[in-house]
Amino acid sequence: MKVEEKIALCAIKAHEKSHIELKLELCKQCEKKICIQACPAQLYSEDPDSHLLKVEHSGCLECGTCLIICPSGAVQWNYPEAGFGIRYRYG
Repeated sequence: MKVEEKIALCAIKAHEKSHIELKLELCKQCEKKICIQACPAQLYSEDPDSHLLKVEHSGCLECGTCLIICPSGAVQWNYPEAGFGIRYRYG
């Protein structure tokens, strides 16, 4: 089974408040923006006008890749509040 097929079996209940916060001053200094390529859910993007990094927390797989991969420590990541986040279902 492909990763995309496995992810399709998951249910995510997103909280309105993001559990991922970015220290944008640190993000601005990062040239590679490795989080954009590393996130398996493809939640990170760079605004083409302002060049600021954005994250869409509602599809987060809670893998922690962004927290580990960020070379500047700009990602502040916590588990979502109880009752929210990803629920893995295996078929």
